[in-house]
Amino acid sequence: MRALILGAGGQLGRALAASAPAPVDVVALDRAGCDIAEAAQIEQAIGAARPDLVLNAAAYTQVDRAESEQEKATLLNAIAPGVIARAARRAGARIVQFSTDFVFDGNAGRPYRPDDTPRPLSVYGRTKLEGEQVVAEAAPDALVIRTAWIYAARGANFVSAMLQLMSEREQIRVVADQVGTPTHAASVAAATWALAGAGATGIHHFTDAGIASWYDFAVAIEEEARALNVIDRPVTVEPIPTEAYPTAARRPGFSVLDKQATWQSIGYLPPHWRVNLRSALKELKTIG
Repeated sequence: MRALILGAGGQLGRALAASAPAPVDVVALDRAGCDIAEAAQIEQAIGAARPDLVLNAAAYTQVDRAESEQEKATLLNAIAPGVIARAARRAGARIVQFSTDFVFDGNAGRPYRPDDTPRPLSVYGRTKLEGEQVVAEAAPDALVIRTAWIYAARGANFVSAMLQLMSEREQIRVVADQVGTPTHAASVAAATWALAGAGATGIHHFTDAGIASWYDFAVAIEEEARALNVIDRPVTVEPIPTEAYPTAARRPGFSVLDKQATWQSIGYLPPHWRVNLRSALKELKTIG
């Protein structure tokens, strides 16, 4: 099988390329290799690769900036995925599209199932939902994977941001009333290959096990990083409410995803998020 990864320069794209099963022939293209904002480049990339599977890991992910860059967010998250899905279908390839917990408003009071009605609060969430819908319309056999709070040892993410702040300050303040699940990019990648290999279609939810607030996540980063000597002194993490840290985009208060069906499909339970956080920090320490 030949798989084309778009967005291979991002943390999820890199994880997908690094974890592809041995029988899979991977063509990995970053933005320089295929800018998904350009329909002609999408057509050329898929035509040249002749893939059996297209994994679209490219997206506009600047949640707050999307509020003032709606056109750009719509192009990359809602329009481009449709172009990719239609081109993939013409080439006889299946598509995997990645989406987000931010398609929900956080008011359900329980983990969100794949068939729950989305109600995004932000431009980012709305455009990602539109991307899901256009892909499903263009490619009925598409696989859509909603995930959340992705981080990796490399790249810009919450972990790297917290480590930077912890290297500069003795105390940081982090929102404690937004709850989800931190998820290692490598964990999403492994689940993606398992689902794609099993021929899964439709919407699937996947994150690591467990739940946390951003405050819980930050506390764990401080504790694990200090234990591994990634940071060399204690840093106090203070919990604050959302209103004490205003942002351009509204975020769901409780966006935990129900993953039971996906975990059954792939045949295993992923590690608790804190276990994978420790693994990522060990990798970060190794690469420097």
